[in-house]
Amino acid sequence: MKTRDIRTSYADADCDVCGRTLLRGERAELFLDGGARRSVCELCKSHALHEGWVREGTAPVHDESDMGSERNRSLLHRLRGRRGAGAESAFADEPDRRSRPASGEDPGGGAGQDHRSSRLREPRHVHAVPSSAEHKTVSAVQMFNGSEHRRTVAGVARSLGLPAVSVLPSGAQQSLVNVVVSWELCWYRYEVDLSDERSSVRLAGQGYELSELTPPELSPNAVSDENGALALRAELAR
Repeated sequence: MKTRDIRTSYADADCDVCGRTLLRGERAELFLDGGARRSVCELCKSHALHEGWVREGTAPVHDESDMGSERNRSLLHRLRGRRGAGAESAFADEPDRRSRPASGEDPGGGAGQDHRSSRLREPRHVHAVPSSAEHKTVSAVQMFNGSEHRRTVAGVARSLGLPAVSVLPSGAQQSLVNVVVSWELCWYRYEVDLSDERSSVRLAGQGYELSELTPPELSPNAVSDENGALALRAELAR
């Protein structure tokens, strides 16, 4: 009797609303946004419907009048259209403003050139990086809580429960702090750059095996609530 080798394949799929990679066994539903197909996870279906996206395979009802068509357009598209119209109006007025010298300004442009040169010579303000590890982790948590990545953590937590969280200064670069959020089935690693004037948070890695993480990353020193907001345990103990 011959035995057959059965192999399963899993293709990563991302939600077009929250941006997270779906877990194994989690199915995405297809929506139509105009002529584009969008993959939406179970947690973001209500958001997709609110934006005016239509489930694939269903026939949306449209009003034939212009007013009905405007109501059926997504809020996002209407806002983009209004912002674009405002920008065109601003650019249309720009030549008139440039052609008229301001009061007290030399029509020859000498005063304006001096003013522009002085602005170009202004020093660039650089964000100071905290020196101690404690201050770095505190700043990194604040930056993460102000970023959009809280939404990803909250979405996964609704399915898998609250995660373990480690916040560790990077040994490779002084201004970087690594934030690792992990569950039994998956993990996410974020990099917080404290050197930028506008500190940035970006997704640096993700996986499905805790063995891919280092021992310090598996030793939590922070917690997360159901909204994805992080807090250091040392701060909570004070």
